[in-house]
Amino acid sequence: MPVEKSFLAKIREKELEVSVKIDDVRVEADRMIERAKKEAQAIITSSEVEGKRQADEFLQKETIQIQSEAEHIRLQAEDVVKGVHEKGDKNVAKAVERIIAIVLSG
Repeated sequence: MPVEKSFLAKIREKELEVSVKIDDVRVEADRMIERAKKEAQAIITSSEVEGKRQADEFLQKETIQIQSEAEHIRLQAEDVVKGVHEKGDKNVAKAVERIIAIVLSG
């Protein structure tokens, strides 16, 4: 019978060794999962910051372009208004003469 106890004791000893190894592997796996979560969060945070930076940069470029286009349109409008004023100034004398002629003939 001592052989059986010795054999059973060896089995129990191996079970304990395997159990300890399994626990060690679980602990290491938990550490790896925790590191992966932290790395994932760091990547998400970095991506959010980079996305905001790129969005701000895009907004700034578009704002500058729109302001440039608006200034171009404003300058064109000023030229049109100036042309209308010049044309009107040239025709004021003729208009006055016609109005006087119409009033005097009536």
